[in-house]
Amino acid sequence: MPDNLPELRDIHLPEGVSAFPPAYGWWVILAALIGIFILYRLFFLLRRKSKKLYALRLLNKTQNDSLFAAAQMSEILRRICVYKYPDAAALEGQRWIDFLTGHAKKAALSKSAAALLLNAPYMPEDSHNFATADVVVLRDFCRRWIGENL
Repeated sequence: MPDNLPELRDIHLPEGVSAFPPAYGWWVILAALIGIFILYRLFFLLRRKSKKLYALRLLNKTQNDSLFAAAQMSEILRRICVYKYPDAAALEGQRWIDFLTGHAKKAALSKSAAALLLNAPYMPEDSHNFATADVVVLRDFCRRWIGENL
C-alpha cells in the first residue's frame, strides 16, 4: 500500500464570505421596495388626476346653455374649493369672484359672466335675464380654472 501521508496538506480555513454579489433574497427585497415606491407614486398621481378628470367630467355634463348649467358650474367650483382651498369655500360676492380670478393664470372673468356665476343658484329656473354667451364664457373659465388648480 502506498504511503500518501506526505502528500496531504494541513487543515486550512476557508476564505471569508463575500458581501457581494448579494444573495437572491436581497435582490427580491430591493425589487419589492422599488415596486412599492413606484406604486406609491403612481397611486398619488392617479388620485390627483382623477379629481381633475372627475371635475371636468361634471363640467362636460352641463352642456346646455341654461341657468341650471351656470348653477352647476358654481357648485363645481365650490366643491373644488372645499377640497383644495377650505377657507375660500365660504367666500361670497365680489370676494369670491376676486378669489377665482386671482387663482386663474389666464384672462379674468367678464363682469356679466361673474354676475351670472354669483346669481345663478338663486335665480328662478324660468328666468331669462342672462345671455347664453355668458354661460359659454363661464364654462370656458371653469375649464381653465379646473385645469390650473387641480
